[in-house]
Amino acid sequence: MKIFQWIYTLYAALLFIILMLIFGLFIVIPLLLSSRGGKISFVFIRLWSSVWSFLVGIRYQVHGREHIDPNQPYIYIFNHRSFIDAPVIPMAIHQEVRAIGKKELSKIPVFGFIVSRVAVWVDRKDADSRKESVEKLLKILEKGISIVVAPEGTRNNSGQALLPFQKGAFRIASETGIPIMPMAVIGADRVMKRGSILMRPGVIDIYFSSAIETTTYSGEEGHIRLADKCFNRLEAMILTHE
Repeated sequence: MKIFQWIYTLYAALLFIILMLIFGLFIVIPLLLSSRGGKISFVFIRLWSSVWSFLVGIRYQVHGREHIDPNQPYIYIFNHRSFIDAPVIPMAIHQEVRAIGKKELSKIPVFGFIVSRVAVWVDRKDADSRKESVEKLLKILEKGISIVVAPEGTRNNSGQALLPFQKGAFRIASETGIPIMPMAVIGADRVMKRGSILMRPGVIDIYFSSAIETTTYSGEEGHIRLADKCFNRLEAMILTHE
């Protein structure tokens, strides 16, 4: 069976690159022409993700989208278990968003150039880089654009539902009053198993809950309490639906 998985994985990777080259200009040009071009760009990002997913046999089932107010910016938090989480974001969230990404990804030819327009790169080992990324995220939220954060800080290769949360996103939330929207991604690690680059077709379920208000959490203690509340909510969503 491994040989078929290798063939499928190579097919999926090649198709991803071809579609990236086809849709790349349509994603980048609106953002280069206008700061308001993000909505147009995200139409093509979703088109890229949906065409690729359809052709490789990955389906998405979204639950709880009624909790999302399309006119309200959110800080989306999700559990990060697989590299396949990237296309999940535009397929699940029908808002213009910006995501945090590892700086290393920006060095990938073509892909890094395209995604740089809709991502904030950060070197998590560099304090200055982390501070700069927070400042960029604050400016994005001020424009009414949502952001997407994996608060575990890295891909979860453990057997636990979640790794301990880093506090940056929750400081931003409490300082801005932007509500947090938990998003549980179930099944991505079956499409691409942890610790493997091999893929297989499958179904990914995405669950949203009601938003978590952040205006009453202030100071360092408030950031910790908010992070704990979000951790408990997201963990319960994962354990309920796995």
